[in-house]
Amino acid sequence: MSKSRRMSFTIHYVVLSIWSVIVLLPIWTMLINSFKTKYDIYEAPFSLPKKWIFENYRSVLQSGDFLMYFANSFLVTVGSLIFIIVFGSMAAYALVNKKNKITGFLYIFFIAGMMLPIKIGSIRLLQMIKALGLLNSIAGLYPIYIAMGIPIAVFILTEFIGSIPRDLTEAGVIDGAGRMTIFRKIIFPIITPAIATVCIYNLVPIWNDLWFPLIFITDEGSKTLLLGVTRLFGQYLTDWSKILAVLSLSAVPVILLYLSMSRHFISGLTAGAVKG
Repeated sequence: MSKSRRMSFTIHYVVLSIWSVIVLLPIWTMLINSFKTKYDIYEAPFSLPKKWIFENYRSVLQSGDFLMYFANSFLVTVGSLIFIIVFGSMAAYALVNKKNKITGFLYIFFIAGMMLPIKIGSIRLLQMIKALGLLNSIAGLYPIYIAMGIPIAVFILTEFIGSIPRDLTEAGVIDGAGRMTIFRKIIFPIITPAIATVCIYNLVPIWNDLWFPLIFITDEGSKTLLLGVTRLFGQYLTDWSKILAVLSLSAVPVILLYLSMSRHFISGLTAGAVKG
């Protein structure tokens, strides 16, 4: 290996190491402080606890409200991801296999959805959800999150499906398979890495969203996890120990999903880069 190449690798590793520290420091701070009392947090926020306190987690887990909030967030997130994958993959399959001016316009329309933040239409969305009778219900979050996720799903899956050799689909046609059969038995299993990429891209903003639950939901039984956390913020006193414990627990599903799909996630990103 040449000297310039070694120097390039060294610079890359140094930059990545610095970036890793920047990313992991807030997680480290949140985690260690969740095992402290609120007074210890103010005294030494970046050091290990003098005494590990598990009462914060015990109190949170024994609270029926936390489990209810967690279940609401889980249902909304998983349900939204399922619809995003189904609708996004079917739309991408149609856009790849039927290319004309209309589908070209539809593709640009989907891509435009990635450029415009959906929050700018919050007032109109509130009116629509109210007109549908979905206000104060977790069902009112589904159409919002599905609309948020479909543009990126169509973008990623269209590029991925377009890279699949046509010989595979043509072989299915020769065997007498219809379009939907080819999609279910040939296309869908192949695009698993791209689906993992879509899931991870959409999981974080949906799971961590506070904006739309705050606007649409006031009923206690329909609140999501992060919206429920706001109950712990007081006007004069905030229980940071319990807040950090809740936030640490709320990060577990995201971390587990990424670890379980990281291999497919990287494959999906690589495939998209090669296609582009």
